[in-house]
Amino acid sequence: MRRITLAFLIILLLRPGLQAQAPFYQGKTITIVVGTTSGVAYDIYARLIAQFIVKYIPGNPNTIVQNMPGAGSMIAANYVYGVSKPDGLTIASINPALYFNQLAGRKEVQYDWAKFTWIGSSDRSEHLLYMRADTPFKTIQDVRKASEPPKCGATGAGTTGHYMPKLLEETLGTKFNIVAGYPGGGDIDLAVERGEIQCRALTIGAFFAREPYHTWRKTGFARILIQTGRKREPILPDVPTLYELMNEYKTPETARRLATVVLASGDLGRPIVAPPALPLDRTKILREAFNRTMSDPEFLAEAKKKKLDVDPTSGEELEALAKEVIAQPPDVIERMKKLLGK
Repeated sequence: MRRITLAFLIILLLRPGLQAQAPFYQGKTITIVVGTTSGVAYDIYARLIAQFIVKYIPGNPNTIVQNMPGAGSMIAANYVYGVSKPDGLTIASINPALYFNQLAGRKEVQYDWAKFTWIGSSDRSEHLLYMRADTPFKTIQDVRKASEPPKCGATGAGTTGHYMPKLLEETLGTKFNIVAGYPGGGDIDLAVERGEIQCRALTIGAFFAREPYHTWRKTGFARILIQTGRKREPILPDVPTLYELMNEYKTPETARRLATVVLASGDLGRPIVAPPALPLDRTKILREAFNRTMSDPEFLAEAKKKKLDVDPTSGEELEALAKEVIAQPPDVIERMKKLLGK
């Protein structure tokens, strides 16, 4: 009887499909494509996430980070959307305002914003615009009345450095000369230090997270002229918000609606996305691993040490917001095209 039972168990174990399957990610490597140069905030967040997210993915895969800068991270977005396989082994950290380019109908866009697989965002961040302190531009009013507009740097269209000055022109009547084409944010800051340009727009989180901004704040090298939140950040108590200035300058309602759409990028934060049509089981695995990473005590301790804010948004929330911002009426789209110079 024992021989029969043993033989039966062996047959069961050898039958296809009855053996325990190894987790999909076991022995594999996840590539996190970062649409910026190394060392900037998007890259720092992505590398920190890469370090911890594998703890929560069954099979404990390896991770590598691949920088793919260019066109305000559009190159990375196009790659992940249309070139990489939807197998859960390639995800990306991209600029949250790339939907601008799709709304404007730019031919370079090879993605549908609403169809990315949204994994999560580590931070929601409002924006600011800084100006070299030794320029004549001490306030937004100075920029409004300037005979020669200040030069602001940007990597490309659809990035904070490009659309923020444009939005200020639309809502507050300022004028900026935007110099685009820099490889990354660090290159823009160097150009400011060299005196090639005078200003840059970026996230508040990035400005308080790293050099050269720590040194700049100590030496008074730069002055912050505006922030985009609906209320002033505690760390910027003396800097007016865009909404305060729109009230002061009596900005028309159409321009205010445009500001609402544009500033939705702050809610999208620092999104991590995967290709469209990712299998549901792998979408669930990646989203759950991301969410657990965001509450991991070691991750949070490292983020605090690096002075990185963590204010996460789930993949489900990002997915809903992505669909909302891309579904705009024709009049808003036309204003977006004007804002982007289309």
